[in-house]
Amino acid sequence: MSTHIGAADGQVAPRVLLPGDPLRAAWIADTFLEDAQCYSSVRAMSGFTGTYRGEPISVQGTGMGMPSASIYVTELITEYAVRQLVRVGSCGALSEDLAVRDVVLAISASTDSSMNRIRFEGLDYAATADFSLLRAAYDAAQDAGLSTTVTQIFSADSFYSDRPELLSRLVEYGVKAVEMEANALYTLAAKHGRQALAVCTVSDHIVTGEQTTAQQREQTFSDMVAIALEAMLATPLP
Repeated sequence: MSTHIGAADGQVAPRVLLPGDPLRAAWIADTFLEDAQCYSSVRAMSGFTGTYRGEPISVQGTGMGMPSASIYVTELITEYAVRQLVRVGSCGALSEDLAVRDVVLAISASTDSSMNRIRFEGLDYAATADFSLLRAAYDAAQDAGLSTTVTQIFSADSFYSDRPELLSRLVEYGVKAVEMEANALYTLAAKHGRQALAVCTVSDHIVTGEQTTAQQREQTFSDMVAIALEAMLATPLP
């Protein structure tokens, strides 16, 4: 039983979806999983396990930002032997190539966080997705007739940045979306030999100002969840 999750042995499945919002975790469990049971409500960061097409799947809220996400990812891996971790979260579009509600598959995640610079003593580690999961997610979207964009994203430490102009520079180098967790997820998965992917829905557009409501972010981003679930089942566990 881990400090921040508190589930008993065997209550967490080898495959876990990771929304930041615990309310979205509950919605995913109710909408997509059969016989879902809550295994954790520690700090109101809900976790559930059920089945999807007969396979056990868990969904665990992670909170906002890399420090919070790192706690849950680390405990899921080291305490519960989770093998696949797929973030299903929201992101902001930095490029006019994306529109609100588009689904993004993050091939890599740059960051302004110091977490990896401390970890690697000043080196800039390139945090990338697991290719098998990435390919399976792309194929699942194609099979379902859903459009996705495979792109670099940026994992920010600050939601309200004092230097928003730096995002424009990232766009020049192919970064199309910003969120706050994927870099930590990819790094920890690589460290422990696990599979990880971030599948995100554009919730707001930094260029146009368009945005979704909190209720829409919580309960209507179903395409990314369907893609993530199909990708997980199509990818053998490591």
